[in-house]
Order: sequence, then C-alpha cells, then structure tokens
Amino acid sequence: MSSSRAHLQLVPSTAEAARPHRWFCGRCGSPSPHGHVPPPFSRGCETCGLGILVEAPADLAPAPGDAFLLVDRTLAVQTLSDAAAQLLGVDAAAAVGRPVAELLCAADAEAPGAEPLGAAIMHAAGGEDEPLHVTVRPADVFGVRMRLRVGACGPPRAALLVVE
Repeated sequence: MSSSRAHLQLVPSTAEAARPHRWFCGRCGSPSPHGHVPPPFSRGCETCGLGILVEAPADLAPAPGDAFLLVDRTLAVQTLSDAAAQLLGVDAAAAVGRPVAELLCAADAEAPGAEPLGAAIMHAAGGEDEPLHVTVRPADVFGVRMRLRVGACGPPRAALLVVE
C-alpha cells in the first residue's frame, strides 16, 4: 500500500537559522572540539574534564578564560568559571547550588530603566532568545560595577551570565 502523503520535516525557525550557535564547556568556556554538535553521550569537556558542553548563541557564548555563570530558573547557580569564582571571591564548588543573589545583586536597582537581575535570568531561562544587559555588583562589595550579558543556553535550559 503506497501513501500519497508528503513526509513531514522539521524546519528550523528563521530566528534559529539566522543566529549561529556555539557549543562550549559550562566550566572553562572552551569550544566543543567536535564542531557544532557534540556526539550523543559525550558532552563532557575534553579540555578541563570538569564541565559539560552547553549551547548558546555564538555572540553570547563565552571564550576560554571569560568570567561567566550558568543559573537555572530557580535562580540557583549551576556552574561558574574559574575567572568568575576569582572575580567574586568564592570557591567554585561551594557556589554551585547557592542562590545567585548570594553572589551578585543589582548595582543600580533604582536607576531608571534598570533591568532587575532576577527578571533578566527568568527571561533567559524561560527561553527568550534576545540577550539582555544588566549592571551588577558582587553581593558583599560596594563601589564595584560589572556589566553582564544575560541570555539563554542549554540543555538543560538555563541563563548564561557573561561578564563583559
């Protein structure tokens, strides 16, 4: 019995096709040695051996040595780079699972047009593709300002916070 139906195919959205993505290590920032998509069951980083490979838009993805954090939709830190741990003065392993508010807070919470950090994280972790910019400071330090790019990454879906 032959079918005259056309076969269905998955077609990427125009936004996905227009914006290139890059796989990188969620711990050290190294790009995937396998190109764009890592082979199944081999998402561990071959450079540092500590992180898993995640995907983000190429213009958001960190470079090796950049300070960055991955935060889930519960606002808990899932991982952070050594550069971010050094910048924030925390032990990277001890920071995992802690609320991001224990590490970072809004620098100018009352400034007009200031995007709250939590809202930017929820925006990204919820799947919004357009990155936001937020000015923050370390939670226990005053007088220091850092600008973050906040955008979506995954799997699993999370927010990527990269210090600019």
